[in-house]
Amino acid sequence: MLETMELLPGITLRCFRDDRFKQGALSIQFIRLMKKEEAALNALLPAVLLRGTEFCPDLRAITLRLDDLYGASVSALVRRVGDHQTTGLFCAFMEDRFALEGDRIMEPMVAFLEELLLHPLLENGVFCDSFVRSEKKNLISTIESMINDKRAYAASQLRKIMCRGDSFALPRLGEKEDVEKIDPQNLYAHYRQVLRESPVELFYVGSAEASAVAALLKKSFGKLERAYRPIPEQTAFCGNAGAQESEQMDVAQAKLCMGFTTEITNRDPRFAAMQVFNTLYGAGMTSKLFMNLREKQSLCYAIGSSYFSTKGILTVSAGIDTCSEEIARAGIFEQLRACCDCDITAAELTGAKEAIISGLQGVHDSPSAIEGYYETAFLSGCALMPQDYISRVMAVTAQDVAAVAKTLRYHSCFCLKGGAK
Repeated sequence: MLETMELLPGITLRCFRDDRFKQGALSIQFIRLMKKEEAALNALLPAVLLRGTEFCPDLRAITLRLDDLYGASVSALVRRVGDHQTTGLFCAFMEDRFALEGDRIMEPMVAFLEELLLHPLLENGVFCDSFVRSEKKNLISTIESMINDKRAYAASQLRKIMCRGDSFALPRLGEKEDVEKIDPQNLYAHYRQVLRESPVELFYVGSAEASAVAALLKKSFGKLERAYRPIPEQTAFCGNAGAQESEQMDVAQAKLCMGFTTEITNRDPRFAAMQVFNTLYGAGMTSKLFMNLREKQSLCYAIGSSYFSTKGILTVSAGIDTCSEEIARAGIFEQLRACCDCDITAAELTGAKEAIISGLQGVHDSPSAIEGYYETAFLSGCALMPQDYISRVMAVTAQDVAAVAKTLRYHSCFCLKGGAK
């Protein structure tokens, strides 16, 4: 079902053959270490590449080309997975077997992807100034809008406090001040470096033979001049504990975020047990945090936990009244102790497993879901097939959950409080 091959040194192709869909999908990602000095460059690059090529010099021409390909689409793809950030493009297009009169779609789609990536429209040997200025404005607007989601903002602030000096503190799209420093010259220089040095991930979903896909892609991307540099594997977070900070803002609800560390990452045999713990503790609608702190005690408006498996970090986020901060914090610790003491009902354990399995069963529902699951898994260093993952989840016991809960160590806390105007 899934076939992996090295297309060229540093260029990996993964083909997921599936004939259930009318559309195929193809992504290309250049893998970079998450660094402050280039996070914003990586986030901006695909948006600028999508503005124009040598042969399609504006958005109208690009739209017409995609229309000719039976309404195909191409979008920017920027991910952050642990210590890594990817920059690239995602294409969706009709399968050749559904085209009229034997038309071929995949081959010209790959050719257009090559055009977008390798033949951008240039101005005086660098990216067009108007494209860069326009996309910088869009990216800054996106970054600034994130503060309007107060829960996400508080979670971001916790990561900055908790992970000072670690790449995990950096936001996926970079910082506003770094976007402002970008110009056509430094973005183009970075683009050339990305093409030359980065490990490349190509992922195809569709009914075509892997060998045929490989031949098409090798023809297009074999032209790249490469000086490939491998990048380090993912590493667990190991920062010092003890930070506790707060910030005041004009908000109706305070946002309490607490961070914990664990030695268990997705490369650990206990990973499935940690996923079940996270769901049972706070990531589900039947979790201990939700049922006790929100439903029974009314200590918070919303509450949930998130497990960042590549780094071994677990966070809890709650919307509370500012006056309830200490009692909410105590309640979060209390429910963690209950897990450590194996105070876990059969219904809680079953509910957590069913929630995880339901999500895994949806992995193959669409080409984009397939690409997203497998590429994130490979990038994170844990490429479990969904069925294998389900088997491991099913085998987790209450005692396993208690054992992994005991590995958690409280690290840091951030509270966004109301009151500021």
